[in-house]
Amino acid sequence: MSDRSNPGSGKPRYLYGWIILPIIAIVGIIFSLMDQDGLEIARREVLLRRIGDEMLTQSGDRTSRVLPVKKVAANEYKISFENGLAFRPDSLVNTTRRLLARDPLVTDYVVNVLNPNASVAYGFAVSADKKDDIIACIGRVQPKAPYVIDVKFKPAGMNMAKHGYLLGSLPLLAFAGFVFFKSVSGRKEAPRQQDAGIVTLGPVLFDARNRQLTIQGNTIDLTATETRILGIFAQTPNETIARSRLQKEIWEDEGVIVGRSLDMFISKLRKKLEPEPDINIVVVRSKGYKLEVSA
Repeated sequence: MSDRSNPGSGKPRYLYGWIILPIIAIVGIIFSLMDQDGLEIARREVLLRRIGDEMLTQSGDRTSRVLPVKKVAANEYKISFENGLAFRPDSLVNTTRRLLARDPLVTDYVVNVLNPNASVAYGFAVSADKKDDIIACIGRVQPKAPYVIDVKFKPAGMNMAKHGYLLGSLPLLAFAGFVFFKSVSGRKEAPRQQDAGIVTLGPVLFDARNRQLTIQGNTIDLTATETRILGIFAQTPNETIARSRLQKEIWEDEGVIVGRSLDMFISKLRKKLEPEPDINIVVVRSKGYKLEVSA
């Protein structure tokens, strides 16, 4: 009888349970994101070390060490070397862009190459909005010296994601826990992707959308067919592509395949790539062609 006379007596306990469940979920998310933060920082330091390693290799040094990357501030790192090195600014810009594109939290950053007296020997800035990029003097080779590369990142990414999760979940504390989980899963950030149509091939930038190559600071225009051929090579550099595949993908839609046309366009592409010795299209006898890109 008493139970029937108080049909709502058990509701507060259920209500508290629905409130506590999202709170526990929030705490779990915070700790999960903290762990992910540490992983992303460690991953970023590995990418920075790769930048140093490739700069040494490009300068002809394959034996000396890249010293441990130093985190000098919350979003600032320094890359230093056991020995001095010379570098080409265009190679530094392309290498940095290619490797840091693998960090989903990186959008804007500034790179300064410091002389031993801490003065700036060369610097550039990269932004998520490419029109805000600041890149100059990429054609001038910098002489050998004990440089230090300073990289500063725009604060963003994980902290903003944490705030978004927490603020978005607060109104749901009075509702069922499953609603909270659904809202969180729908608010996850998508990883940043590289600008569609732009591919880095060693020190060369290939802009398929605008049909252009950027080699040592110079822009070279491509024809539509040259762009399509180079686009196929760019998908699998340093791998042999059958001559028949190239002919089929380029000319089959036009209803005719002309064998000598491919040779002519390959020859034209070679001439346009000539200014950069680290990239070339070579003939693989009895098989096809290969786009060789030096590391």
